[in-house]
Amino acid sequence: MEIRIPAVGESIVEALLAAWRVADGAIVHKDEVLCDLETDKVNIEVTAESSGILRIAVPAGQTLPVGSVIGAIVPGEEPAAPPAAEQPPAAPAAVPAPADKAPVNPAAARLAREQDLDPTAVAGTGRGGRVTVEDLMAAARPAAPEMVRSEEPAPYRVSPSAAATEASPDGRTVTREPMSPLRQRIAARLLAARQQTAMLTTFNEVDLTRLKDLRSRHQEQFTGRHGIKLGLMSFFVKACIEALRGYPTVNARIDGTDIVYHHYYDIGIAVGTERGLVVPVLRDADRLTFADIERQIADLAQRANDRKLTLAELEGGTFTISNGGIYGSLLSTPILNPPQTGVLGMHAIQDRPVVRDGAVVVRPMMYLALSYDHRLIDGREAVGFLKLIKEYLEDPEELLLEL
Repeated sequence: MEIRIPAVGESIVEALLAAWRVADGAIVHKDEVLCDLETDKVNIEVTAESSGILRIAVPAGQTLPVGSVIGAIVPGEEPAAPPAAEQPPAAPAAVPAPADKAPVNPAAARLAREQDLDPTAVAGTGRGGRVTVEDLMAAARPAAPEMVRSEEPAPYRVSPSAAATEASPDGRTVTREPMSPLRQRIAARLLAARQQTAMLTTFNEVDLTRLKDLRSRHQEQFTGRHGIKLGLMSFFVKACIEALRGYPTVNARIDGTDIVYHHYYDIGIAVGTERGLVVPVLRDADRLTFADIERQIADLAQRANDRKLTLAELEGGTFTISNGGIYGSLLSTPILNPPQTGVLGMHAIQDRPVVRDGAVVVRPMMYLALSYDHRLIDGREAVGFLKLIKEYLEDPEELLLEL
């Protein structure tokens, strides 16, 4: 039975064979995970459709079109090991002969000193057997890792055949490796957002005193009732939805010369993973309770890191929220996620001095950033939208009472 790159969606035409979970020639069982595929949108686990012996046709690290054959499962059983008495005696270890001191190019000698390499252990391919930089780099490349069975999803790693160590013009070394499909997709979308939109950013700050007090007073009861903590993100999602109701253009998109207004609120939540940024979507977020939002965000974030998100969970979205504050960012300019026309950037909460009723007091403050497409949204609308979010967050009881 052939193993092929499966079709995932119309927009996905190729996939990276990121890792094999089972070694070539090993016995596999039906529904066992065989390998991990990575596309520009989602990751896929390929499972065995029958039991048998795995025959790998394509090593990990290659990008292949959908439908390509990467291996096969052939009927068979694991061969039994011969009895201990029948095992042939181990051959004595060969004693290496002492190596003559080979001539070394000056650049190779410098590389050997920097990388703590032994040029006498490398066969030279230069004139007269001289050891070159290329010889040292080839010897320094790591061997392909042994494939083992694993119950955990393997992270993306570039295969040794794909990564290449080379010398810079001054003789020092660099390593060149191809971008993963996801990183290529991220790069292309970010560049498109810059080139194809008239993106501007407006800023404001929000006093989170009342919100933090509200969470503190009700956290224990909320957690006990719903089984999950009441976080900040659910308040921001609710505040954005209410602001989008007041400014529907921010929830719209441009289609040619038309404006498409969405009468639903699919909120994308940017999640950072070791492979890059992904934006799973909360569908019909206006229909979700605070507890629903917290549960779904926790689930999406976990599955994003476990590479379990489906394509449907990443597509669409009418507005995006990105929280750089969890990494300590104080202020940033979030980039649009086309075809959306708005993205809200959250940042770190800091105790800062502010003036309240003529007196200087210390309050927990957060800078907010709204990037928007100026082709569709005017500055007045953008500023009004961000101010409305600020008002809801500074008076969170309005969100709870739906005033």
